[in-house]
Amino acid sequence: MKILLVHPEYEDTFWNLKRVLKILGKKTAYPPLGLLTVAALLPKEWEKKLIDMNCDNLKDEHIAWADYVFISAIIGQKESARNIIDYVQKKGKPVVVGGSLFTTGWEEFSHADTIVLGEAEELCSIIINDLMNGTLKKIYSSEKYPDVKKSPVPLWNLVKLSNYNSVCIQLSRGCPFNCEFCDVVVLNGRLPRMKTREQLIAELDSLYDSGWYGGVFFVDDNFIGNKVKLKREYLPAIIEWQKKRKYPFTLSTQVSIDLADDFNLMKIMNNAGFTTVFIGIETPDPAGLEECGKYQNKNRDLVEAVKTIQRMGFEVNAGFILGFDSDKDTIFKNQIDFIQKSGIVCAMVGLLNVSPKTRLYKRLKESNRLIERQEAGNNNFSELSELNFIPKMSAARLLDGYKEVLTTIYAPEFYYARIKTFLREFKPKKIKPPKVRFYHLRGLFSSLWFLGIRENGRHYYWNLIFWSIFKRPGLVPYAIGLPLGLLHFKTLAWVKQYNDYFRFSFK
Repeated sequence: MKILLVHPEYEDTFWNLKRVLKILGKKTAYPPLGLLTVAALLPKEWEKKLIDMNCDNLKDEHIAWADYVFISAIIGQKESARNIIDYVQKKGKPVVVGGSLFTTGWEEFSHADTIVLGEAEELCSIIINDLMNGTLKKIYSSEKYPDVKKSPVPLWNLVKLSNYNSVCIQLSRGCPFNCEFCDVVVLNGRLPRMKTREQLIAELDSLYDSGWYGGVFFVDDNFIGNKVKLKREYLPAIIEWQKKRKYPFTLSTQVSIDLADDFNLMKIMNNAGFTTVFIGIETPDPAGLEECGKYQNKNRDLVEAVKTIQRMGFEVNAGFILGFDSDKDTIFKNQIDFIQKSGIVCAMVGLLNVSPKTRLYKRLKESNRLIERQEAGNNNFSELSELNFIPKMSAARLLDGYKEVLTTIYAPEFYYARIKTFLREFKPKKIKPPKVRFYHLRGLFSSLWFLGIRENGRHYYWNLIFWSIFKRPGLVPYAIGLPLGLLHFKTLAWVKQYNDYFRFSFK
């Protein structure tokens, strides 16, 4: 059997750092971990090819070679996935689709030949048997959450690792929290399911043996979902592995804000090589946190919690949401003030999106507040074109406020001020610095050239550099590297749907 695995292209989002990655000589941020894992679940004797469309083009010869085409995608790849399905089917090859995009919204892709709903480990043996017998069904689904101890080491040899800024590992699936807007509990459950210590070490070894040195992102829904086992078993194993190999990996992951409550956990994570964490803060408004069920964020000083984590040696990236029913007109200024005071340099602010199968979807469906997105290609601006629900606030005010937040926090004056705020708190663990590689040098000279000479706001850039030299000399590499993100983030304000309507620019 010949299986072609295709990873669709990402749309322009916070996560798609195309301009910055191009400067660093990289093609995209992360490899397709899901497809690489699926490939490892297939029989060894089957032939496999993987095309990541964020790195390479899908060619007719690839499709002609394959017996079946497998596609896995998330919501940020929706349009690309749709186009690939249509194109492959026109070429006469059957398409098998799976992943979170299809599991939560398969009805929009009912024309695919086969749809897999759920996690591959539970269904793969059945699908393989049907493929071999020529009896492939339309839909495969399972209500069970599989034991991730069945998950194999991904087939890293199917991709060119040098194309990526960082690689991925998954230790656990599931999150103990149940935020109303989040579909993680639908996809992966509330009880974190963890791989074995031996699996973790095998995956680290596999990456190391593949020649990878650099960033490793643990893509767990909430890395600290089981703090006891993490501290007792897994983090000590990572520390031992890293020390033995002189820390070849710089680690990052996703956590909840209650990390700030556990000094010992932060210290152990730091010793393991974790340097960056992503946290869903969503809103500084207690009413908004209550509304969406983000109880882990309530009844605490969120700014101080962020600074506590920063002082323990972590860069904090965070997600924020606008559009909750409880949002008042003051929310836009409050979001800006919070982001600036907390020193969260990479602040990902988005409009509330209603994902299928979530508690939010059910609530808004019952009150007839769900709407269909406008079809692609419609150039007539609609106030609701970026929303899939009817907000309590005026849609025009919500979109205008969203624009206000983005254009403010990613204006040079505010962006560089945030970097200073972060560097004042940041106390990284002193470990042997990574070996200088070519992309580090590209980053250095690109930062100096683009931000120090070509771009607007260069006086803020040089002010930051000299401030760091005299005030925080050990953090000069951060003062040079963090501004590169501005090359990407400032373009987000130029989302196509807003161009004719808002007509604004950075000053």
